[in-house]
Amino acid sequence: MSHLRGTIFAILGLPALLAVSGCEDAAETASAPPPPPAPMATPAPAPAPTVQSVPMGDYEVVLDWPKPLPDDDLSHDGWTWGSGAGVFAESPDKIWVSQRGEIELPPGATPWICPCLLEPRRTNTGRRPYSGNDYGYEMRRHHIVFAVDREGYTIEEWLQHDDYFAPPRGSGLGEVGRGPHKLLMNPYDPEKHIWIVDDDQHMISIFTNDGELVRTIGERGVPGRGPNNFNRPTDIAWLPDGTFFVADGYAGTRVAKFDPDGNFVMDWGRPPADPANPGPYEFWSVHSIGISNDRRIFVTDREHSRMQVFNENGEFLEMWPTGHNSQILAHIVTVDDYIWVSDWTTDRLIKYDLNGRYILDIGEHGALPGQFDGVHQIEVDQEGNLYVTEVANDRSQMFRPRADADPAKLIRPMVGRPTG
Repeated sequence: MSHLRGTIFAILGLPALLAVSGCEDAAETASAPPPPPAPMATPAPAPAPTVQSVPMGDYEVVLDWPKPLPDDDLSHDGWTWGSGAGVFAESPDKIWVSQRGEIELPPGATPWICPCLLEPRRTNTGRRPYSGNDYGYEMRRHHIVFAVDREGYTIEEWLQHDDYFAPPRGSGLGEVGRGPHKLLMNPYDPEKHIWIVDDDQHMISIFTNDGELVRTIGERGVPGRGPNNFNRPTDIAWLPDGTFFVADGYAGTRVAKFDPDGNFVMDWGRPPADPANPGPYEFWSVHSIGISNDRRIFVTDREHSRMQVFNENGEFLEMWPTGHNSQILAHIVTVDDYIWVSDWTTDRLIKYDLNGRYILDIGEHGALPGQFDGVHQIEVDQEGNLYVTEVANDRSQMFRPRADADPAKLIRPMVGRPTG
């Protein structure tokens, strides 16, 4: 039932709910390349999987990925993953992951089992530790951002920023933030900065690749619509020169454009004058954004179940439906000029051409490896490996193309990313 939550919101037609909720509440040369960074202290090998995976299109799921997190500061005995927020493949040997914390397992549970496979299932959406409710199990704000190698072993962890991403009570404005909404990287940035979009804190944080905070955009804990204010931002897309567009967001109902230096340029978008008949430029939830090779801006209007398309100056070009009662959590505009979206109503990944013509879909709802519940970010590395993170299944998954895969049924990297 959890995957139907967004659909219920759409039926109720209550935009104000978006100000206090979100999709995650239901439960991103000629010389030889340098070697990958050495793995951190490796925990004991995980037990063999005890659940059966299911087919997922022309991909095979990589079981036991990522590997158990290291015990560098806290023991993970009796703990497992929390709600997935973002995943970004800097390379096949360095994949960034963000989650909303960790979840206590019941006694006797398989170590590191997905909490979606427990009965009853458990979740940590990030807000639960602040709710004041007793859920019968503990949750902690830990390992919010980390990176793994191609085998899934942790090679970097930003434990020093856990309190920044998920502030404790009494720390001031933004103290009830649940953690990152998306983890992103400008595909044209040679320095590979990490951008963290935090909708609850109304802020974007930019870090060096090794974890130094170098800039923020937006006022922490202060919603608004202005050059330096957001209202629950959700996603970012870039042009080759570094110009970027912010999807703002759950409550901002706009797209905000910034120059390569981060200076505000313009914005467009507004709530619908007639909610029963929304027109161009009118949004309910601006949940994800992407840019094509020809510089068109594709913006998901989630609760209106449609894609709106603009040029880089905010001029409306067209819009097309994404399916009856669809709830698009993420999309990726690929180098071969297609768009793949993740629909929470069906929990399928759906392929469209750039004019909105449906082509095919893969995946299904469920908790088994290879199934989905709330795919929140779609990523593809230079070797064609697919990564997703799920808000309602509390996990990230990796998929490899099958040896006999039909190339037309595989997702290519996003525009701007190098390809293998």
